[in-house]
Amino acid sequence: MLRTSLSRAISAPKLRAPQLPIRRKMSSYHVSPFTTAVVSSMRRLYPEALADKSFDNTGLLLEAPFLPSRPRNRNSVLLTIDLTRAVAEEAIENNHSVVVAYHPIIFRPLKYITTGDSQQLSMTLLLAHGISVYCPHTAVDTVPDGMADWLCDIVTGKLEDPEPEAYAAASPPSETEVTTSESGSEAPSKTSTRPTSPSAAEHDNDAMTDPFTTPKAKMRLARPSHVHRTYSKPSLPLPTDDFHANVISHTRSVITPSPRAAIDAANQFTGSENYNTSNTGAGRLIEFSTPQPLTLLITRIAHAIGLPKGFAVAIPQGKNLGEINVSSVATCPGSGGGVVRGTHADLIFTGELSHHEALAVTERGGCVITLFHSNSERGYLWGIMKDRLEREVESEWAKVRSEESGKRGLSEELKQMLKDESVGVVVSERDRDPYGIVVLDDTAVEGQKIDEGGT
Repeated sequence: MLRTSLSRAISAPKLRAPQLPIRRKMSSYHVSPFTTAVVSSMRRLYPEALADKSFDNTGLLLEAPFLPSRPRNRNSVLLTIDLTRAVAEEAIENNHSVVVAYHPIIFRPLKYITTGDSQQLSMTLLLAHGISVYCPHTAVDTVPDGMADWLCDIVTGKLEDPEPEAYAAASPPSETEVTTSESGSEAPSKTSTRPTSPSAAEHDNDAMTDPFTTPKAKMRLARPSHVHRTYSKPSLPLPTDDFHANVISHTRSVITPSPRAAIDAANQFTGSENYNTSNTGAGRLIEFSTPQPLTLLITRIAHAIGLPKGFAVAIPQGKNLGEINVSSVATCPGSGGGVVRGTHADLIFTGELSHHEALAVTERGGCVITLFHSNSERGYLWGIMKDRLEREVESEWAKVRSEESGKRGLSEELKQMLKDESVGVVVSERDRDPYGIVVLDDTAVEGQKIDEGGT
């Protein structure tokens, strides 16, 4: 019986693996030419060599293939600080080709990609709709006229402003307030004007589903009748009309210059001499010719981010806010503690500091202003990056169209894309900091009012 079984096993026909219906060679898949133009533009404006590679992950992190069978996306770019699920859906709904997300959507190595993780789901949805993602992060921080310099410009005024409209908005940002009391009655919502956009009305209709605007607290009992809470929805930090009314005389320097090798690589890549140790690197230090009232700087910052309900200010114990003068300011977008720590500036202006970092500053006699992490970054997209990138992409797209149009073997879909001269760059309306401000009105404790001190 054993010999018979072996004989049958040996004579059995060999099984072959099923042949997959591969219709294309892998090399025949193309990236959208428009995506190529956007990536080239970002690399020229914010050279990847200047990113802090010791921890950062920058560049083209998600590359969608160009599939002729899929409807073509618009030649447009969506700018955002954080690529959340809401922003990913915004990109899909508006048929953008590329998302430029300041913070890397992939920061640590991935062992798997599933729809069970919100961030990974966003990536799979974007790929399914042919949308690529480019993340510049610290390259934007370090360049001249980058994010760190933009924070300086908020405080000092713009030294050279060829496009003043880039720093002024027609109206302050959207601000939705819901005030509740013990009875649970809801005061009429007060909504300021927002920048007009195709989907602005749509977002207004969704206001009651927003956790920051839905008055869930009205169902709770035993609330003191004299306390009113105003929930300030995180909104787009756009400057007001009074932003940059005048320039304060000052000098400006880089706190931590970029390595010489990185600067040389950036100059070589861009074919320029724009970058050097005096204008390129992490953080900036401002030194005023004459000391400035802290209240004046607070007012400038408030106008620059659209007069929010409030932001955090730390001053030394025993000091009166209205009596403090500032001779130096250290700026760094995001979490700036590690960058500004050794400057001993009178004022630290950043997105966030830890408790102990802020305490160390006030104990030595300094002051701190924090805006929440991404609120120290998002205004740069509106004020600087949007127009700058649009001009660069328009130029680069014209070159790409000229170079690619003459090639043989182009699909009809690619030919149609290359005929499209249009270019658009917009800033996300759904990108926002996760934190809002809860303002307590009519409390027994009165807050300290500050004199605006002018703008």
